Amino acid sequence: MVERFTATPGRLDVVAAAAAAVTRAEMQRAIADGRVTVDGRPRPRSFALHGGETIEIDLAEPGAIVPGGDPVAVRYRDEALAIVVKPAGVLTHPTTAHRDDTLVHRLLAMGIPLAPAGGAMRPGIVHRLDAGTSGLLLVASTDDAYAALQTMLRRHEVERRYLALVRGTPAHDDFRVEAPLGRRAAKIVVDRVGGREAATGFTVSERLARTTLIDLQAVGHPIVGDARYGGGGDDARRLGLHRPFLHAWQLDLIHPLTGGPVHAEDPLPPDLSEALHRARTDQRP
Repeated sequence: MVERFTATPGRLDVVAAAAAAVTRAEMQRAIADGRVTVDGRPRPRSFALHGGETIEIDLAEPGAIVPGGDPVAVRYRDEALAIVVKPAGVLTHPTTAHRDDTLVHRLLAMGIPLAPAGGAMRPGIVHRLDAGTSGLLLVASTDDAYAALQTMLRRHEVERRYLALVRGTPAHDDFRVEAPLGRRAAKIVVDRVGGREAATGFTVSERLARTTLIDLQAVGHPIVGDARYGGGGDDARRLGLHRPFLHAWQLDLIHPLTGGPVHAEDPLPPDLSEALHRARTDQRP
């Protein structure tokens, strides 16, 4: 059942939760699943409403997920959580527009329990990787682990590192930015109104003729292969890239239940390794 109402000023998740008489967490799940629109368009949960917009909410979550799909690599697993490798081209969890062959479907088919606290469409999912990004992803198998991991992520107590090939040459080998971050569609941006405080940075791993390989937590240069944000074009075609050169290669945390260190790494997949080889042999200025 779809509910429709006229918005008052404020954050989308706060205003919509109050109007629908549900918890903010439930509304945030509905927004993430694409079941909330503003004047007919999906918007992020921190979207600033001016008042007068038409909000439509579908609070009826879909039925149970049918497990299926190819298995994925597992880098760490115990009774509480798992660290798995998401392939490029696979969504992290189902949405209203895409119900089949997501990472959640594959994990359930592998017999990995996923915490119900995440909701019907996002069981066990405590953070996401965009469809075009490959690499390590942390999932919760129990509700206790889900709550603890969400808290750790909010406090930036989980270290996630990425390898990216970017266009151009960063001015510094090491750079750190402290700024509030928010999400705009598939892009992380500075958001001084609704964003989360975060310290992010990158380290140059290798400087090449036209591109730079970096180890990052955030980046201000277009990622090669990401046509939406300035990383497509000749550079991507020359390297044979059909998706962003972005790979979550390392993940570290203190286990929320045992207190022991958890470390996982995943090497570049073949498509990115081949693109990096081509970048190293491309000496054109």
